[in-house]
Amino acid sequence: MADWLWNTAAELGRAIGGGKVSPVTLAEAYLDAMRAHPLGARIYARATESRALAEAVAAHDRAKAGLRRGPLDGVPLSWKDLFDTAGVETAAGSALLAGRVPARDARVLRNATAAGLVCLGKTHMSELAFSGLGLNPVTATPPCVNDPAAVAGGSSSGAAASVAFGLAPAAIGSDTGGSVRIPAAWNDLVGLKTTHGRLSLDGVVPLVESYDTVGPLTRSVEDAALLLALLEGGKPADLGGATLKGARLMLLETVAQDDLRAAPRQGFEDAVAALQAAGAVVEPRPAPEVAEALTLAAPTFNAEAWAIWRPAIEAAPQKMFDRIRERFESGAAISAADHIAAWRRLRELRAIWAARVAGYDAVILPTSPILPPKADRLMTDPAYYVSENLLALRNTRIGNLLGLCALTLPTGTPSAGISLMGLPGAEERLLRLGAAAEAAIGFRRKSHIPV
Repeated sequence: MADWLWNTAAELGRAIGGGKVSPVTLAEAYLDAMRAHPLGARIYARATESRALAEAVAAHDRAKAGLRRGPLDGVPLSWKDLFDTAGVETAAGSALLAGRVPARDARVLRNATAAGLVCLGKTHMSELAFSGLGLNPVTATPPCVNDPAAVAGGSSSGAAASVAFGLAPAAIGSDTGGSVRIPAAWNDLVGLKTTHGRLSLDGVVPLVESYDTVGPLTRSVEDAALLLALLEGGKPADLGGATLKGARLMLLETVAQDDLRAAPRQGFEDAVAALQAAGAVVEPRPAPEVAEALTLAAPTFNAEAWAIWRPAIEAAPQKMFDRIRERFESGAAISAADHIAAWRRLRELRAIWAARVAGYDAVILPTSPILPPKADRLMTDPAYYVSENLLALRNTRIGNLLGLCALTLPTGTPSAGISLMGLPGAEERLLRLGAAAEAAIGFRRKSHIPV
């Protein structure tokens, strides 16, 4: 049964449909693996065992009766601990929300449940989702699959680790500035940042509501396409016949190529060469509006985050990890006038970007310029924490600031990803291109480094 733990969600769905495996057997296997794994408590905040088994039994009965609800009916899934789960604590990695038990599921969880997916449990995350590193001394710091002493990336840290360590076939996270793509890249997974507003945020603990998005972390582009459709109750993208032949890809030069460390650079260059060998036309091009957009992150992100969380933080600041609290508090210095002016200019920059990339199928860039840092140094060196967090998120924030959809793929170099960015609402087109890119690069994580 252990071999089943490393299949993609789509493969498991097909196995259930073909009568090769029972949803009950699958759920039990993942729950057993979760309990037995030496790092399981650093990955899952809490299991939803009773729910998982009940949902698995129902999926098993539907499969036997020929009444499956869809391609992933009976497949288990993990959920980041900011998605409300009825009757189960949802604390968003923070002592500020300890004991918070919602009365109903988040809308995306309700949609997934209606499609027959099995809820395994809630995964650890960066506190209140406000870090790209995944370090959380308040609850737990999930490990990176390539180096358990390093952080997993944030804020969907446990989500990525649950898939990379074989404790879930796929996971659902959120992305405000890179929180799906960074942990996906650092754990050699596929991560999809959806267009803001495409997937419901009802029942999702907010960070910055103007940027928050929901997205899957998976082992394949096919899984990402299926989960996007199930989370919104729609139809999955048709990935059949996807090709890179004749595809025009803009290689973003401005900022995104700066300060790349050796491994991320090598992984990106190797991936670009594979895309070109498969027939893609890659054109390096600057985009000055990107540099300006990045200067608008603090007056838009931090100001709104502080507005949302100020009452809770001021009531109990001692409950927070200092680095996270300080980042929230930086929003207090931003005036309403500066916040509004920043958003007005950002909308202008989005229009400039859309005109610049109109002739391209996607824009490519390294997902992160750095590899995951060691947790111990992040805990003892505050300046290092701040600099690495900002650098980790630098490239991914481009997609959030410009309002884009984006997909990160593993490159074959450990913890180094390549990102493809598409225009708002163009997820289906991006996923087709991503499926072709995935085939060209030819890497899929199947196992983890022993601990």
